[in-house]
Amino acid sequence: MAGSDEMTRMLWLQGASCGGCTMSILESGASGWFDELRQSGIDLIWHPSVSEETGDEVVELLEAIRDGRERLDLLVLEGSVARGPHLSGRFNMLAGTNRSIYHWLLDLAPLADYVVAVGSCAAYGGIPAAGINPTDAVGLQFEGSDIGGALGAGFRSKRGLPVINVAGCAPHPGWMMESLLALTSGDLTADGLDAVGRPTFIANHLAHHGCSRNEFYEFKASAETMSERGCLMEHLGCRATQAVGDCNQRSWNGGGSCTKGGYACIACTSPGFESTQNYLETAKLAGIPVGLPTDMPKAWFVALAALSKSATPRRVRVNATADHVVVPPGRPSDKRRP
Repeated sequence: MAGSDEMTRMLWLQGASCGGCTMSILESGASGWFDELRQSGIDLIWHPSVSEETGDEVVELLEAIRDGRERLDLLVLEGSVARGPHLSGRFNMLAGTNRSIYHWLLDLAPLADYVVAVGSCAAYGGIPAAGINPTDAVGLQFEGSDIGGALGAGFRSKRGLPVINVAGCAPHPGWMMESLLALTSGDLTADGLDAVGRPTFIANHLAHHGCSRNEFYEFKASAETMSERGCLMEHLGCRATQAVGDCNQRSWNGGGSCTKGGYACIACTSPGFESTQNYLETAKLAGIPVGLPTDMPKAWFVALAALSKSATPRRVRVNATADHVVVPPGRPSDKRRP
């Protein structure tokens, strides 16, 4: 997309990726992502899935940026960096250039004012890094929760910032656009990132906040199988009390979230989420969930859980293991113990 010199020039590359981050951000803005970009003064100079330019046009653009003939303000990567085999990057080549995405990133990242990893694959390695990781997939500046990744721990963009990690699988469209806008306006600094590079305006919230199942959580009234209305934490693998993100405070595409749809939160904004053994079963030790709320001592949680369960209203207890409201609020029967 051609734009004026006054616009912020953004190049979007894709590494080892399913394309889900692009699918998510296409829903951004009331009139769509492209209109939102124009209104925000961002010129998307190339994106492999949505741009018209192909072949020699793209090679010329990349070479012009690399040689200093074209300005690069924002470099965005979607997908992990496949460094293998043996740091050749040949598991993920950029067609027509005989060079890997990995080596293009090594050339282009130091030339950008800001470098942004969209999605947990680009941030931490994500799904391609799971298991034995034969492609040596890593994030731009992290390998799981360990700093380093493709660009190295000491990497800083031209404006002095490390890689900004807009984590998620896929991230909320608002997280991506707001991060880009915060960078272009100068409102996002290194102090605005958490220990693993996530903007704190995202990281200061938990997916648990605003969950429609919170009443069941408060009384520890748990669903026992999928499709039931109760809290998913105790038995069905939900990690929303440990997962960064405001997913349940601003619904996806105007209406949805994982827990609202009946699916457990898998903490997809966290480094290493892809290594969870079973997304739909809560790991326990002596009957107590291993993953407990991040901001509460385990002994306190166990004590409060016991008190909560002893005070659970019949309405909440019955509805927790049903797929619809069996006992509505306000009925006299709600005041009686079963």
